[in-house]
Amino acid sequence: MQKALLRVFARIVRATHRDLGHASRGVHAKSHALLEGTLTIPANLPPELAQGLFAQSARYRVTARLSAIPGDPLRDAVSGPRGFALKIHDVPGTLLPDNQGVAVQDFLFANGTVFGAPDAEGFLKNLRVLALTTDRAEGAKAALSRVLRAIQKTLARFGRESAALDALGGFIPTHPLGDRFHSQVPLRYGDHVAKLDLVPESESFKRLTGTLIAIDQEPTAIRRAVALDMAREGGRMSLRAQLCRDLHDHPIETAATEWNEATSPFHVVASLEFPPQTSWSEAKSRQIDDRLSFSPWHGLAAHRPLGNIMRARRVAYPFSAGLRSKLNGCPMRFLPLSEEKPEAEGAASS
Repeated sequence: MQKALLRVFARIVRATHRDLGHASRGVHAKSHALLEGTLTIPANLPPELAQGLFAQSARYRVTARLSAIPGDPLRDAVSGPRGFALKIHDVPGTLLPDNQGVAVQDFLFANGTVFGAPDAEGFLKNLRVLALTTDRAEGAKAALSRVLRAIQKTLARFGRESAALDALGGFIPTHPLGDRFHSQVPLRYGDHVAKLDLVPESESFKRLTGTLIAIDQEPTAIRRAVALDMAREGGRMSLRAQLCRDLHDHPIETAATEWNEATSPFHVVASLEFPPQTSWSEAKSRQIDDRLSFSPWHGLAAHRPLGNIMRARRVAYPFSAGLRSKLNGCPMRFLPLSEEKPEAEGAASS
């Protein structure tokens, strides 16, 4: 199983390197925004929420990467769900071995309440389909996306949106700063188990919720839309936790099952603020897209990833990072280049 997963990641990474002259991440190849901000944990959280990183009031610097999910950098007209990778710097506490001593906590999010496959075998099947079309037939993918988006809009009128259509290119192109993002799979939350999400908090982000971006003519329309809003105003998002209350309603090993919010609602545990800034540039891309790594296995022991999807990621992401590092001749790091200590360099995530 693990060997098959690595072969598929290798096929995707090598295909982009062969056809584009530059190896991309095996997943989440194209960035829409590369952001710097601050995570603030409030005082006096309830004891069951004051766990791990969130045990005490504190402020941490963060680096975030907003991305498209496929493993090749497609034009925005091929519309799929987005990813949101968050790296929290200088965290206190016992680190997972994968950190190699670097004090960071990474949390990975995507649109959609659940992962696109129930388990690692399903993950492998989905990746095999992606690998067959990596860096191929982009025009046909864009044409299909237009059709699927029209179908999805019709379904949305009746509250029947399809996650499968989203994954195939039918994702309605909303403004990502107004989107909700989910960890989709669980992790330890100190003495508990939880899923996390991110939701708009400031009015500047809330008013973007549901706003559509015209994606069919401009290959990087999403990047431009985010850049305009981030340069003008910036904004805040709430980081929330949903605790596992019942293994039937909140399973750990079945990644395609949505946790019941009626029995365990999400609660705010921190605020994520992004001041006005240049959200994307070639220089930022060289530093973060090409050199910086994100992985759910970078973090504190108190937030150890759980479930078979997370175990598959632990194997696949360092392999993907190591391969693209080798092909591009560019060392992979846990921190932005200006902050990395030489002895802390190492391969990491996709």
